[in-house]
Amino acid sequence: MDKNLHWVCEKQIERTIKALESNNMNGYLVKSKEDLIKKIDDLVEENSLVACGGSQTLFETGVIDYLRKGRYDFLDRYKEGLKPNEMKDIYRKSFFADAYFTSTNAITENGELYNVDGNGNRVAAMLYGPDKVIVICGKNKIVKDVDAAIERNKQFSAPANAKRLDTKTPCKSSGYCMDCKSSDRICCEYTLIKRQRYQGRIHVIFIDENFGY
Repeated sequence: MDKNLHWVCEKQIERTIKALESNNMNGYLVKSKEDLIKKIDDLVEENSLVACGGSQTLFETGVIDYLRKGRYDFLDRYKEGLKPNEMKDIYRKSFFADAYFTSTNAITENGELYNVDGNGNRVAAMLYGPDKVIVICGKNKIVKDVDAAIERNKQFSAPANAKRLDTKTPCKSSGYCMDCKSSDRICCEYTLIKRQRYQGRIHVIFIDENFGY
């Protein structure tokens, strides 16, 4: 990237971090996947019980692989061969985790986290339960305001995830949200975290690259 454009992006991240802090959430900027892992180790103690929400970003950044390496007691929702009742059990146990890893569909420059979920387990854990929520976020997730966050989900997040999950929804074909009534619809719960009551619970780690949907 051109150095001047890179500077503009960094300034946007800095503004967003300041806004998060004013909303009682912590924000950080890391330059690489390696620095991301170091920051995770700083925030989450060894042997902690950890869980995660559904996230392409966590795979692309190597976080899922890292959580599986044994430093943490990982409730692995992606473990091969899980039965529906076992998956449901992991979702419920995740509320008692020391740390919950996720990404976000969009984050505004005002320091607000916007998310759309299918089952609701991811946004529910972000809202309440785990002692810490670690949000991993590529710089591509930053938008100006809530209206832009809503549009970003319609244009990018929803159709891309529908394609990834091979859902029987119109957006999988059209590439844009059609506000469908499909039984496979993945846009069911809409949440906006404007402020965190307990300081030190939500930590947003920005990576100086593009990741996820």
